[in-house]
Formats: sequence, structure tokens, C-alpha cells
Amino acid sequence: MDIEKLSAFLKRAKKNTYASEVAVKVTSQRPGSRDYEYIEGDLIYHDTYFGGTQFIGEEIVYENGKPTWGMNYNGYVLDNTVTEAEIDKSLRGALKQDYEDVIPVRGPRKFSVDNYEYTNKVSGDLMRFEGREEITKDNRAIYYALFHGGIIK
Repeated sequence: MDIEKLSAFLKRAKKNTYASEVAVKVTSQRPGSRDYEYIEGDLIYHDTYFGGTQFIGEEIVYENGKPTWGMNYNGYVLDNTVTEAEIDKSLRGALKQDYEDVIPVRGPRKFSVDNYEYTNKVSGDLMRFEGREEITKDNRAIYYALFHGGIIK
């Protein structure tokens, strides 16, 4: 797969699925999952996850029907007084940003909204990567997620 094509596609796919407050979920592929799909030409992006304040998920990009790239992620809300909606405000805000400071697997290195700050630390490239994102509220950690992935051969 062409990495520049993949990078541009991932940016559009993420903005049009979970990051969008109006994106429509597709029919669940597995019992209990929530699923999003974005199709553009010969590329299909599929995101499936389980849970809300403690979750696990997977994103796969298909080219001509063949899985070619993927990412697994696992996240936790650390403060049980923080709602999923509060996390979504910062997380969705970060994921729909235009940025060039890191590879487009989650959000930018930093993003702030109100008293929430999102940070993303990722190493590697779209071929093979791993990282961690965090959200703080009033400088107190309230969420983190780990992720890893790359090209599928």
C-alpha cells in the first residue's frame, strides 16, 4: 500500500467516523461491538470497539477487499466521576484536528479544549508504530489509551 495514500485516507476516515458526532454506526460485526465504516474508492476503513469508559478496539484498512493496515487500542477512564461524554469532548476534538506533527493514527501531539488537555506520544511510522494518548482535566490524569499497529502482510 502507498503510505501517502494511506495517511491521507486515515485522516479522512477518522474525521468521518468516531470523531464525528453525527457519524452513523454500521451494523455490528460481533456481538456487543460498536462499529464504524468509511469507504472511499478501493479503500475501506472499519473501526470496531467494545465498552465505553473501559474499552478495546481495532481499526482495519482494506484495499481492494484485502486487509492491508491495522491498529489495536485499549483505553481507560481513570476517574469514575468523569463521564464518557466528557472524554468524548476532548478525544473527538483531538481526532478531528488537521495536524502534521505525528502520524495519523490518533490525534495531534497536543490539543486543548476548555480545561481538558489531550496529549499523544507515538513512535514509529505507519508501517509499524506504538503509542499512548492521555487526557488531563485541570492538570489531573483522567484517561489514557495504548495503541499499536502497522502494515498487514
